[in-house]
Amino acid sequence: MKKLLALGTLILCVSFLHTSPPLEVGENSPTPTMRAWHCQVPCGIYSDKMRIDMLMEDCATIEKAMTALIAMDGEESPSNNQMVRWIMAKDQHAQSIQDTVAAYWLAQRIKEPKDAANSEVYVAQLRHMHRATVLAMKCKQTTDKSHVESLRKVALEFSASYFSAEDLKHIHSHHDGKH
Repeated sequence: MKKLLALGTLILCVSFLHTSPPLEVGENSPTPTMRAWHCQVPCGIYSDKMRIDMLMEDCATIEKAMTALIAMDGEESPSNNQMVRWIMAKDQHAQSIQDTVAAYWLAQRIKEPKDAANSEVYVAQLRHMHRATVLAMKCKQTTDKSHVESLRKVALEFSASYFSAEDLKHIHSHHDGKH
């Protein structure tokens, strides 16, 4: 029992250390102070462009699953196992989009502006990400490929409001199939 309690305490301490902002010593004070993170994890690990690439890859998988499901629906005796697997793949990739929008874009990357001058861009970015979440949900509900194309379009519209012109070239090269 003592070993179990010690292990539980150790896990709790490690979890606290990994979720707490790091301590840092101030210039005028030898006392450690908490430094706040603005992200859920330290910066520099993730790439915004990669997140859009992943969203586009999720869209491609969803579309492939929809195509397979539509074809199987027309078969005289389709494989139930394969249908279930395609449905699960479609739903998992749609969920991945929803999770990334919520945990990455909305929680960490889209920042509320400090002045009213940038509020239109902020509101547009929020609308794009909300629309992406809803479209991903619609992809789970149906095999209507128009939702996938709308999702791609929303991702590109969001990208236009978020990225530099050079970054947009990279993103469009993937969408246009030139990469």
